[in-house]
Amino acid sequence: MTVEYIRYRIAETERRTAFEKAYAAAAEHLYAAPQCLGYELSRGVEEPDRYILRIEWTSVEDHEGGFRRGPHFPPFLAEIRPYVDDIEEMKHYERTLVVDKKRM
Repeated sequence: MTVEYIRYRIAETERRTAFEKAYAAAAEHLYAAPQCLGYELSRGVEEPDRYILRIEWTSVEDHEGGFRRGPHFPPFLAEIRPYVDDIEEMKHYERTLVVDKKRM
């Protein structure tokens, strides 16, 4: 499993509600994709203009080769396209052995 983190900064207050609605719609396409194991969008408490999207993929290859080339990516991207320029980081990470044992 691979975890992708995407950090957004949505500076304009009025765009934040639209951003969350766009991701709620886009999430339907993540849910339908077999390569996606789970996802969550979190908003900063101290800095409400900051968001982190966490997506669990079966692998980097499945994400980039399967999802991005499959039928779910075009409608997913269409929903979030207005916010692509707000991305500050988009990277894949591997889990380490430091894990909350209660959640395994």
